[in-house]
Amino acid sequence: MSAPVIETRQGGCLCGAVRFKAGLTKREFGVCHCEMCRRWTGSALLGMTVPEGNVTWTGAEHIASRQTSPWAMRAWCRECGSNLYFKVTAQSEWSGNVELPIGLFDDASGLTMTNEIYIDHKPDSYAYAGEGRKLMTRQDCIDKFSLLGTA
Repeated sequence: MSAPVIETRQGGCLCGAVRFKAGLTKREFGVCHCEMCRRWTGSALLGMTVPEGNVTWTGAEHIASRQTSPWAMRAWCRECGSNLYFKVTAQSEWSGNVELPIGLFDDASGLTMTNEIYIDHKPDSYAYAGEGRKLMTRQDCIDKFSLLGTA
C-alpha cells in the first residue's frame, strides 16, 4: 500500500512542452553523485521520489526516454532537452517510482534534503550546506540496492 498524498505540486520542462502534476507522499529529496547522474544533469541529481501512479503528464508526446543501465532509464523533453525523470525499470522493491528533479517544480520551497548517495564520487569542487543528512558511499548503495551490482 502506498503512502497517502500530502500535497500536489506542478512543474515542467524549460520550454513548457511537458508539464506534470505530482502527488507527493513526502517533502524530502535526495542527491545522487554517481557518474551517470552527474553526466545526465551536469552536476548532481537532486531528485524527489514520487510513486509513478501519482504523476500525471501533459505533453507526453514530447517525452523521450532511454534505458541507461541494465536496471534504469532516464527521460527528457524532446523539444528543449530538460531532464524529466529517472526510473528503476528492473523488478525490485525500488520499481514503481520516478525520481523527479526538484528544479522542475514550479515551487520547490519547503523541501528538505535528507540524503546524499555516492558521496565518495562527489567532486571536491562543491558541497551542500547543512547537516543531518544520511551519507552513503557507492559500496553502501550496492549493499542496500542490490540491483546496482548489475551495473
